[in-house]
Amino acid sequence: MIQTRIIALALAAMSAAPLSGQTLRISPAAPAPGAIVRLTLQDTVSTDSPVRISGEMSGEQLHFEKSGEQTWRAIGPVPADAIGEVTALVVIERSSGKVDSASAAVSIPKPKPSASGARRRALSVSPRFTQPLDAETQARIDRENAQAREIGRRAHDSPPMWTSTFVRPRDAVVTSRFGTGRMFNGTLTSRHLGVDFRGTVGAPIHAANRGVVALVGDFFLAGNVVYIDHGGGVVTAYFHLSEALVAAGDTVERGQEIGLVGASGRVTGPHLHWSARYGTVTVNPLDLISIGRP
Repeated sequence: MIQTRIIALALAAMSAAPLSGQTLRISPAAPAPGAIVRLTLQDTVSTDSPVRISGEMSGEQLHFEKSGEQTWRAIGPVPADAIGEVTALVVIERSSGKVDSASAAVSIPKPKPSASGARRRALSVSPRFTQPLDAETQARIDRENAQAREIGRRAHDSPPMWTSTFVRPRDAVVTSRFGTGRMFNGTLTSRHLGVDFRGTVGAPIHAANRGVVALVGDFFLAGNVVYIDHGGGVVTAYFHLSEALVAAGDTVERGQEIGLVGASGRVTGPHLHWSARYGTVTVNPLDLISIGRP
C-alpha cells in the first residue's frame, strides 16, 4: 500500500535526522468535519532537490504539484466524523537518495450546542422511510456504497483533470447543507453528507468540473446517479436524477449539462443532492469551489 510506504519512509527519515529545510502548512488550521483543506510544502534545501514528494492524510494519498520556487501544494480531506486532530504526513525523496519528512496537524472544533436546533432539519415523512430495511435491500445498499468507495479509490490513479475552479452544479437555492442533522418524524436519524439544491423535475444539472464519467446507475437510496472522476483523488456525484444525459466513459467539461433533476431513489420530493469524495472520504462539495485550482 502507498500509505504504508509513506509512513515507513517518514519514520525512517525522522529517526535519521531532525527536520530541517522543509515546512508543511495546512489551511484552514481549524477546519470543520468533512472539510477539504489546502496543504503547502516549502522546501529550502536548494542543493539537494526533491525527485518525489508523497503524502498521506486521513488514510488517503496526497498529490503535490509544484506551485512556485521551492513550493508545492495539494488538497486533503478531513473525515466527516473527525474529532480532535487530523495529521498530514509528507515525505520528500531527494536526488542524493536522502529522505526527509514533514508533518502538520489541524484541530477540529468541537460542535457548538444549538438550543434552537438550527443544524437539524425536521422532516415529516411517510412511516416507510423510517422502517427497518430487509436484509436483501440492506445488502444492495452495502454493494452500492462499496461501489462508490471504489470509484473514490480509483480517482487517485490519474492526475487532476481540472485547470479551473469547481462550480456549483445548479444555480439554485441550497435547501440542505453538508453536515445538517436529519430528524424524521421527531427522531434524529442521520447527518446529511452532501448539499441539496432546489429544483423541479427536468431542471438542468451541470458537471462541477472536467472529468470522466465513472458510473451512471440506479441506486436504492440515491436513485439515478452520475459519478464523475476528476482525477487527483476527487470525485463528485449527482443523485436523484430523472434522467442522465451522459454515459460511463464520457469525458465531460466544466459546466456541461449531464442530467436532469428528479425524485428517484429514497426522497420526499425532487431536488439535486450533490456529493463529493476525496478518495474514500466523503467531504463537503462546496469546499471544492473555495479551494481553487489543484
